[in-house]
Amino acid sequence: MQRNITVNLGNLVLSLSDAMDLASPLLIQHQQRTALVVWKMGKVANLSNERLEKIFIAALLHDIGAFSLEEKISLRNFEVENLEEHCIRGELLLNNIPWLKDSARIIRFHHKEWQHWEETIENPLVLESQLLSLADILERAINREHYILHQNEDIISKIESLSGSSLHPQVIDLFNSISHSEEFWLDLVSPRLYSILLHEGPFRKIEIDYSDISIIAQLFRNIIDFRSRFTSTHSSGVAAAASLLAKIFGLTDVEIGFMEVAGDLHDLGKLAIPNSILNKPGSLTKEEMSVMKCHTYYTYLVINSIGGLNQIAEWAAYHHERLDGSGYPFHCTATELSTGSRIMMVADIFTALAEDRPYRKGMSKDGIVQIIKQFSDRRLLDTRIISLLFENYNEIFSYVAEKQAVAREFYEKQFSFIH
Repeated sequence: MQRNITVNLGNLVLSLSDAMDLASPLLIQHQQRTALVVWKMGKVANLSNERLEKIFIAALLHDIGAFSLEEKISLRNFEVENLEEHCIRGELLLNNIPWLKDSARIIRFHHKEWQHWEETIENPLVLESQLLSLADILERAINREHYILHQNEDIISKIESLSGSSLHPQVIDLFNSISHSEEFWLDLVSPRLYSILLHEGPFRKIEIDYSDISIIAQLFRNIIDFRSRFTSTHSSGVAAAASLLAKIFGLTDVEIGFMEVAGDLHDLGKLAIPNSILNKPGSLTKEEMSVMKCHTYYTYLVINSIGGLNQIAEWAAYHHERLDGSGYPFHCTATELSTGSRIMMVADIFTALAEDRPYRKGMSKDGIVQIIKQFSDRRLLDTRIISLLFENYNEIFSYVAEKQAVAREFYEKQFSFIH
C-alpha cells in the first residue's frame, strides 16, 4: 500500500471533466473541446501561463453546475432559456476550492453576451469569459454526425455573425487566427483529444498531493449528490461510514484517507445516469436497471484513468460487488475483493438503507440490522466488517449523521432551489 500519493493535476481534471460528458453521444468531449479552443485562442492572445491555466480549467469544468443529464443535453441543443442558473451553481461549487476561485468567476459569466458587459475587453475577466463563451458556442454548433471539414466554414460564418452582439470583435479575430488550420478542426474532434490536452496542455507538469485530491473529490461528491434532494448527502455518508469502519478495522491513517476519497467518488459514474432513473419513485424496470448497472463501471473507468489512483478506483467502484460473484458490473469474487472494497460495500448499503429515498423512508436501526444480517448470513458481504458495524453501530450512525448534516446544510443553503 502506498504511503502517500500525488497525481498530475491535468490528468485529474481532464478525467473528471470526461466523467461529466460521458452520459450521451451528444456530450462526449464537449468540455475538452471547449478547453482546446480557449487554450489555442489564449496562446494567440499571449496570455500568461497562469491565465492560460485558469481559463483552461474553467473550460474543462464550465458545465459543472448543470447537474442532470437532461439539463446538459438541453444546453448542448441551445434549448435552455435561463442560461444563468448553471453558471451560478458552477461558481458556488468552485468557490469552495481556493485555487479554483478565479476559474469560478469565468464560469459564472461564460454565457454573458458582450453587449451586456459594462467593462471593456481589456478587463481580464471580460476577455476570459468571452473566450469561453465563443468556445462553447462553437462546440455546440458542431454537428456530430457530419465530417468536421464539411461544416467548419459554416461554423466560422456563424461565429462571425455574432460580432458586436454576443461576442467582442477582438475575440472573433483571435478565433479567426486559429480557425484557418485544418489541424485545429481535426484536433477538435479527434478521439485522442484527451491525450493532446494532457500532454500539451498548460498544466501538464503540476502535481498535487492528497489534500488537494481530497478537496476535488468533495467537489465532485457534491455534483453527484446534489442532483436530487434524496441523494444530497449520500456520498458524504458513505465516505464517513467507510472511513470510520476502516479506522475501527485497523487500517493506516493513509488508507483511511484514501477510503474517504473513494467514498466521495464511489457514485461518480451516476453522472452518466438520467435523473428520470435516479429519482424514479418506485422499482426500476429491467431495462432501467441495466442502465443503472453501468454507473460503477464508469466510476472505475474514470478514476482508474488518473495515474496513482488505481487502489481508490477499486475501492470506489466495487461497492455493488458481492463475495459470491453475484454483484455487478465486474462480478468479482471473494479472492478479488480487497479489504477496502469490502468495507465500501458495507458502508454503501448501510448508508443507503438509513436514507430517505423517493420510494421509501429511511429505515430504523432494527430494520437496517435485519437486512444487513441477511447479506451476512448468505455470505454476500464480509462478516468481519458487518460485525464491526453492529458492534459500533451507534458511533458510526452518529458520525455519518454529523457529516451528512454538514452536507445537507450546504445543499439546502445553496442548491435546493434548483429542485
